Amino acid sequence: MDSVKPSAVPTPAKSRLARTFAKVLHIRMATGVAPVDGNQKVKSEDNVSEDLNVVGKGGRSMSFDKDEELENEVALEALLAKLFACVSSVKASYAQLQYAQSPYDADGIQAADQMVVSELLSLSELKQCYLKKQFDPSPETAMLSAEIQEQKSVLKTYEIMGKKLKSQLRLKDSEIIFLREKLEEENKQNRLIEKRLNQSGQLFVLDNLHHSGLSPSHFVTVLRHAVKSIRSFVRLMVEEMKSNSWDIDAAANAIQPSVVYWKDDHKCFAFESYVCRQMFDAFNHPNFSLSFPDKKKMDHQQFFRQFMELKSVKPKEFLAQKPKSTFAKFCHVKYLRLVDPKLESSLFGNQTQRNTVNAGEFPNSTFFSSFAEMAKRVWLLHCLAFSFDPEASIFQVSKGSRFSEVYMESVADEVFLSPESNHQVAFTVVPGFRIDKTVIQCQVYLSSFQTKRQR
Repeated sequence: MDSVKPSAVPTPAKSRLARTFAKVLHIRMATGVAPVDGNQKVKSEDNVSEDLNVVGKGGRSMSFDKDEELENEVALEALLAKLFACVSSVKASYAQLQYAQSPYDADGIQAADQMVVSELLSLSELKQCYLKKQFDPSPETAMLSAEIQEQKSVLKTYEIMGKKLKSQLRLKDSEIIFLREKLEEENKQNRLIEKRLNQSGQLFVLDNLHHSGLSPSHFVTVLRHAVKSIRSFVRLMVEEMKSNSWDIDAAANAIQPSVVYWKDDHKCFAFESYVCRQMFDAFNHPNFSLSFPDKKKMDHQQFFRQFMELKSVKPKEFLAQKPKSTFAKFCHVKYLRLVDPKLESSLFGNQTQRNTVNAGEFPNSTFFSSFAEMAKRVWLLHCLAFSFDPEASIFQVSKGSRFSEVYMESVADEVFLSPESNHQVAFTVVPGFRIDKTVIQCQVYLSSFQTKRQR
């Protein structure tokens, strides 16, 4: 009899087990339960239901915590906004306090002090609110109000700073006006002093001078004033040349060719040498050879009397009083020789002054006034030179001569700072004088062959 094989139809018990197992696997996948050590942890339907309930409750709890944390952050932001607004108010109040101190305002100081104290109390209250966690119930409104307060305080601070700056500006303007007035006073005083100096005011020391008491020191005093007036005229002439776009370098080179200057400003010495050369020409001859007294019968006291007569008189007044005097003739000749027609046309656009001088009159201009003052000083020096017995004589040194401290004085000290010791004369600026055995040094501009090679 054949044996019977088991049927392939599952039993009811096995079917229930398979369905249960499949359900558990589905729940595990949904809840994310992972196997441990290769074994699967299977939860019952009741446990799965409990887990799902717990997940729902936890989600609501986390959402509640986040809302509470956000509210706290907003409240803190509102508190910080109040803090910054309060600090800005303190700064504004302190700025008001400083402004009220200068100029002193007692009421303003008291009001600003009360404001500072009030704002400091507000800061203390904010500190207590933070410690006790007493935050504003409407933080958004509080932040907006604090921002408005802060902007008002900042604006107030800037307004106070603006007032302070305006006050300082007014003070500076007052100082400038005061200093300008003081400067104008000083300039007027300087002009008066300079005018007195240019009008031989410094020669008052010679007012009581007698011919018998004449000495080389008196000559040196008058020479110093003459050189000063020459330099004033040269300065005026160079300024006129510059204002008329002259090439100063070319003009200086035309007067003293091939000279290497230690500084560009030293080119003025070339113009000074030119003026001295013209003004002191024929100095050794009585009256500059404009009149010819007998030298054997020459009266030294007469020259001294001319010196004393002209010493305290303005040159233009003297020329007006004695238009046909020897001094007037001297001014006439020297001006025409010194101021070339082309130079005058270039400086002034015409030859009006030259034509006036040629006509035997003297122009009323600043340029001629400066020239007349210089001419007077040179004439006084000439009269004083011939007041000595024997009379003073003039000398100058030739170009290329070796420097000697006995007979020469350098107008530029920079030359002595160079390593070159063999200094040579480039040209004589102001001539020197001999009075008996006394030598008055001439003023020279020094150069050197080594300096020329280097430059």
